[in-house]
Amino acid sequence: MDPAPPTVIELTGITTRFGQHVVHRDLELSVVHGEILCIVGGSGSGKTTLLRQMLGLDRPSEGRIEVLGKALSELGAEELNALRRHSGVLFQRGALFSALSVAENVALPLRELRTFDEELIRETALLRLEMVGLSRADGGKMPAELSGGMTKRAALARALALEPRIAFLDEPTAGLDPESSETFVELIRELHRELQLTVVMVTHDLDTLVALSDRIAVLADQRVIVAAPIQEVIKVAHPFIQTYFLAGRGRRALSALSTQVAAGANC
Repeated sequence: MDPAPPTVIELTGITTRFGQHVVHRDLELSVVHGEILCIVGGSGSGKTTLLRQMLGLDRPSEGRIEVLGKALSELGAEELNALRRHSGVLFQRGALFSALSVAENVALPLRELRTFDEELIRETALLRLEMVGLSRADGGKMPAELSGGMTKRAALARALALEPRIAFLDEPTAGLDPESSETFVELIRELHRELQLTVVMVTHDLDTLVALSDRIAVLADQRVIVAAPIQEVIKVAHPFIQTYFLAGRGRRALSALSTQVAAGANC
């Protein structure tokens, strides 16, 4: 039997308060190497807050977060920045800097390290663009000239600029039409496999969730009520799960998954 993959992120006893409002209470969650973990939950359940805490951008009111074996609360600013270099982030709307070209946006994380010469930085940025399906010519464009799908690809190239071990994706297919969304999902799947990435993704899109996730962490009642493969999640008798996964669109997404699984078994 193969050994279990190591844990790369561990959240223990996380409580998050904003004034009197409690978002998370005694939340527990782990992420293992090489998986795609999708985080879902209703509005205000603290999905993006949890992502920011894993990145060390926000700190919980109580609890402990370990990333790659290091407790974030015990790290100084310099150590935290060094740890973040092992992580890449795709923000919900891409968050490209409008005053920089596409290639300059991708090059920014490399340039901030101040350890590479300009020629290597430029070439690496162009290679990352090619990795996500953009051309070198696209690198000379400004963000305003890109379509929604191209913006997502450029933002993903920037997230992968430093060859991270963990990729954090916040609503990666939000704002894309169905065809562009499907293509982008396939790109994430390919890069996950080729780069052996661990992926933590927040999404509300059921098609993306079903297509990509190894496990799904469901946020409800201020905690993670289940973190498991989708086939196990939908068996949990909780109102959010029943509404989210087993209503009309959820049933269609699950039906499509069943069809894909059956087709693969018959190959």
